[in-house]
Amino acid sequence: MRYTKWGGKGHWRFPAEALGNDEFGWWYGSRAGTPLRRGAEEPVIVWHDFVVLVPAAGRWIASWNSVENTEVEVYVDVTDRPVRTSERIEAVDLDLDVVRFRDGSVRLLDEDEFEEHQVLYGYPAEEIAQALATADELMAMVAERREPFGRVGDAWLAGFIAGG
Repeated sequence: MRYTKWGGKGHWRFPAEALGNDEFGWWYGSRAGTPLRRGAEEPVIVWHDFVVLVPAAGRWIASWNSVENTEVEVYVDVTDRPVRTSERIEAVDLDLDVVRFRDGSVRLLDEDEFEEHQVLYGYPAEEIAQALATADELMAMVAERREPFGRVGDAWLAGFIAGG
């Protein structure tokens, strides 16, 4: 999994194993101990299992976290349209993140970063509008637990945990 910022600046990258696909897209899993690396920084080790959905349609990538060491149940990055090849997944991170916490609350994160980067990176007007529309749609879907943010993501996570 490789994320960049607008203009190709390196962002987060991490290994993930292909798990399968369904009507919502392609599912990947990463185990506790997975190193996440941002640009040239030292890696950050994730101490919980998680699964990732690259949607068949949409401009986002979502992660479901196991309960160990995290208050975040679901984390969705607003991106450009992800590109999936046999070797990797690539997407441009457009800053906005939709998060559902274990207590059920849902928040939109990094609006300030999104505003700052519109100027710094020169986001085109159509990308700004698309990112905001995507964030609005995701806020509703995640809060209302519309699939895949209901039982589907939880089932993929449970299956991944059980298989390991």
